Amino acid sequence: MDVWVKRTHHVRLHNPHSANAMSESPLNAALRQFEAVEANLVKAEKVLQAIDAAVPQGIAFGESTEYEQDCRDFQAIFDTLPRIDGWKPDVCVMGLDEIAQCRLDAQEVGEIECIVSVENQIAEPSKHLGEYRYRFNRKRRELIRDSLNELIDTIDGLLRELSQLIASETASHQKVESESFETLKQYVAQIGMLLGSSVAKPPRWSDLHRHLSFGLLGDLHDIVEHDWPAVKVGLRKSMYGEKEPVPIEIEDIGAIVSTRPRGPVATRLKWESLSDDYFERLLFALISAEDGYENPEWLMRTNAPDRGRDLSVYRVYADALGGTIRQRVIIQCKHWQTKSVGPAEVATLKEQMKLWEPPRIDIHVIATSGRFTSDAVALIERHNQSDTALRIEMWPESHLERLLASRPAIIAEFALR
Repeated sequence: MDVWVKRTHHVRLHNPHSANAMSESPLNAALRQFEAVEANLVKAEKVLQAIDAAVPQGIAFGESTEYEQDCRDFQAIFDTLPRIDGWKPDVCVMGLDEIAQCRLDAQEVGEIECIVSVENQIAEPSKHLGEYRYRFNRKRRELIRDSLNELIDTIDGLLRELSQLIASETASHQKVESESFETLKQYVAQIGMLLGSSVAKPPRWSDLHRHLSFGLLGDLHDIVEHDWPAVKVGLRKSMYGEKEPVPIEIEDIGAIVSTRPRGPVATRLKWESLSDDYFERLLFALISAEDGYENPEWLMRTNAPDRGRDLSVYRVYADALGGTIRQRVIIQCKHWQTKSVGPAEVATLKEQMKLWEPPRIDIHVIATSGRFTSDAVALIERHNQSDTALRIEMWPESHLERLLASRPAIIAEFALR
């Protein structure tokens, strides 16, 4: 399941063709600092590997000039590494004679706990540096998260535009002639820079670059149909993976049970605690985690009064006789706490559906943290009984609460309880 709760500083997505804007952006300056830290972190890791390799297996007295110099170099490099959220361990590398003496003393005591303690003390610098690397990688992912999401949304829009080129009968070996294709290359390059070494490259990453390099209509087809969907899923999982922890306020859940708590259980969720953006992200997390839904994506309309961000996903039905059926679903999110969705809003939202075609939209979902008026319900019911191919579904607050009741992990992620 994608995790969206941890919020980072919003960074504006820059025009990829504006080199000056990129070099002066706060994100670019931050990445430069992270790159300097990682350069020293890599140096420290390499020096410490040499130190660990030089430590003898048994008891062996006698210092090494090269070992001592490596220890000094490591300490000098480690001292340059900054704190991470106020945390940085004290690291001290043991000398060879000190290691030998500690091992000898432990053997003379003859207790396994002493022997294990000495070996743990020898390995302590590597453990601390490994912890530093882990925290550094997580902090770097937090740094790039918002910008990466913006890039994914923008590339989705570019590919919807470019997909019109492959809808025609044009030969697949012809060159893609479009400024949007060149812009696409730049945005993908930006993603590569953002990922660095802290985030593993997603599946089909190399295929995506190969097809971008060739730049034929056949390559564009593979990018739209295969490369980008796989890359996008991989990026989402890397940035908001299942291993991202949710803050917990108690150390022992048995202590909760032992108090034998009683009382009513709240069924209404704290929708007021969500911003409009996080309401949209909650719905994205819901459809992303659900079986039977494929290729979820944001739909962005620049310069729209309401930002025009909707969700697109394919609902998949597997029929034993008729085969697999895929229906395109557009979800419009209305985080409305003070008013209900009325007939006028339904009519407006129906008109907005035309902006996302082609391909054809089969199901139009209106999701709200509020309610629908009785007139809006009647209008939608009449629409669904007509001969139109588009079906409208209502997801009011009560419906969303029923869905989330069986998905407590999402409730916890968005702190809705």
